[in-house]
Amino acid sequence: MKKLIIALVTLLPTMAMAAGGNVHLEQANIDLTDKASLERGLDSFQKYCSGCHSTKYQRYERVATDLGISLDDMRTKYIHNGAKVGELMTNSIPQKEAAKWFGATPPDLTLAARVRGEDWLYTYLKGFYKDTSRPFGVNNSIFPSVGMPHVMQELQGIQEQVCSEDEQGHKTCKLTEAKGGTLSAEEYDQTVRDITGFLVYSGDPVRLERESLGWYVLGFLFIFFIISYFLKKEYWRDVH
Repeated sequence: MKKLIIALVTLLPTMAMAAGGNVHLEQANIDLTDKASLERGLDSFQKYCSGCHSTKYQRYERVATDLGISLDDMRTKYIHNGAKVGELMTNSIPQKEAAKWFGATPPDLTLAARVRGEDWLYTYLKGFYKDTSRPFGVNNSIFPSVGMPHVMQELQGIQEQVCSEDEQGHKTCKLTEAKGGTLSAEEYDQTVRDITGFLVYSGDPVRLERESLGWYVLGFLFIFFIISYFLKKEYWRDVH
């Protein structure tokens, strides 16, 4: 519990900087039963995100068990920092130096989906656009002045933001089609959805189990209600 409180205290101030109130959020439509998608998300997260971000309240071994990955595959395919399979999923980036490089220490992302929601994460990962005024040459449509580089730019390519104003002075911005990426728009969308799904799973690993158990509890309460009703009728039959 103490670690979770620390994670929230650390993550909330950073994530709260993202306004995004006037930006339409795209629906991620995450399916936590699709383990193939979650495994692809783990793979992409380890390749493109884990260099700076951690999911330090998850263990490699637990992830392997939940996603149906053998421990040997977890060691050889998804652990890139020399960690043991039973260790927490931390990273090795120096905190002080990272704060200088990016303006703030990259937050742990274990609870990111629970703090911001899956649709926000999905839209955020698709929302990078060219902005030469920023240190890394990119900005984000729902996280203005973001300090993070677009680590998957080689996959998506480069898109630009085009803004216009109506007669009342209301500003509307939209992103152009990305160009120069190694993936098609549909393939990149799926990659982003896979990563988002993995982070949704990381924030609540027992979600499916809890939801399944909930139906059993509701079923028990329903049956108990019926039994209680007939018991009540039996006990009060002579009174009425």
